[in-house]
Amino acid sequence: MSYLLFGVTALHLVILVILFVATLDNSWWVISQDETLNLWHDCIYNNSSNSWMCSSVSTNEWFQAVQALMVLSVLFSSFSFMLFMCQLYTMEKGGLFYATGVFQILASLTVFSAAVIYASHVSEFHKDKPAGGHFGHCFVLAWVAFPLAMASGIIYIRLRKRE
Repeated sequence: MSYLLFGVTALHLVILVILFVATLDNSWWVISQDETLNLWHDCIYNNSSNSWMCSSVSTNEWFQAVQALMVLSVLFSSFSFMLFMCQLYTMEKGGLFYATGVFQILASLTVFSAAVIYASHVSEFHKDKPAGGHFGHCFVLAWVAFPLAMASGIIYIRLRKRE
């Protein structure tokens, strides 16, 4: 049983790290090696000063929806983890972790929605940028977090507290 709890806890922590990196790192869209766009800033690498110069991103409503959904996914997953820890120590033997699972599934659905919106509206978000570019590692991490969080939520719903 302790291996299962360790595995579930480790999986949840990995999901949290992935969600934090996907939300806060600077690579949702990569135009060139020196220019990346994230959910918060448009950053260009300045070779002469060896630093990043960043400016505000799009004010498009869809883009703001992506920002809000990614923040919600981090909040739902964080709350789910705190709830799991509380339930682990206070719940009676034989109880199910329904609330934890529901919040983790909500985190999964919000990150899925954010990634779908971003993928379908990416040309609108960066229309003032040069043509070309590709999705960055943060976008990929968002897609990786989706099935992991969904699986974690399902595991929590099926998990019973023993001893």
